[in-house]
Amino acid sequence: MALVRTDGALTRAPAAAPSDNTKRRPARGGTHALPTAILLLGAVYCLLPVAWVLIASTKNDAQLFNTFTFAPNGSLGSNIRGLSAYAGGVFWHWMLNTAVYAGGGALASTAVSALTGYALAKYEFRGRSALFNMLLAGVLVPPVVLAVPQYLLLAKVGLTDSYWSVLLPSALSPYGIYLARIYAMAAVPDEVIESARVDGCPEGRLFARIAVPMMVPGLVTIFLFQFVAVWNNFLLPYIMLSDENKFPLTVGLYTLLNRGSSAPSLYALVVTGSMLSVIPLIIMFLTLQRYWRTDIASGAVKQ
Repeated sequence: MALVRTDGALTRAPAAAPSDNTKRRPARGGTHALPTAILLLGAVYCLLPVAWVLIASTKNDAQLFNTFTFAPNGSLGSNIRGLSAYAGGVFWHWMLNTAVYAGGGALASTAVSALTGYALAKYEFRGRSALFNMLLAGVLVPPVVLAVPQYLLLAKVGLTDSYWSVLLPSALSPYGIYLARIYAMAAVPDEVIESARVDGCPEGRLFARIAVPMMVPGLVTIFLFQFVAVWNNFLLPYIMLSDENKFPLTVGLYTLLNRGSSAPSLYALVVTGSMLSVIPLIIMFLTLQRYWRTDIASGAVKQ
């Protein structure tokens, strides 16, 4: 304390209260160390197989089994040329088939999910809650359980071993409808819909011109989820298709891997094909993530 002279006498002045800047702050390192370590372990667990595929695709058949796992080599170009020349370039035909299945199925699923989710969110009708509960139950059913019934149904109408046998089951996604309903409830205000109806806007134009632009970030998420699901789908096309020229990458590389048991030289081609099959998914994610950033920024401004 400081001494202050008042009326000829020395008195003690009260000490100044400590400022906010001088208060002791808790250490930051120890608080976040455990969550950060868990996240790093999860990232390593997820990225390690991808790193292995990238490195293994740079090795030829001899190097693939006789060198250190994570030691790259310089055979990537020759592996890609060998894969492109195999069976008249059938790998790239598989790649095109996969793009058709994933792109067409994701577009159809996004359209169906947007329309159904918007209707469940903004319209009152009898049985709406029961219908939504049925959709939630559909989310819990694994797709592998539905593969055989879908095959039997499509076989009745003669659509097996065709592109439609993969596209039609991909057009309906209970999880996509659930996401679209949740996003429509949050992103499309009821006041905007009522104003458009008062102005005489037809319901179809209201949905296409007003609701859909507001739901774009959610619809992009649905599209990406369904695109990745169809791109990586194996069981459904494996059951539905018998013509090798209609195979997607998953089934095509599987058949190539089975042939590798009698011709080990094909293993390097399978690994290289697996590496190339990941590239479109990475490009798709990097291209569409800007919609998420835009939605997050707009939400921050609204807050």
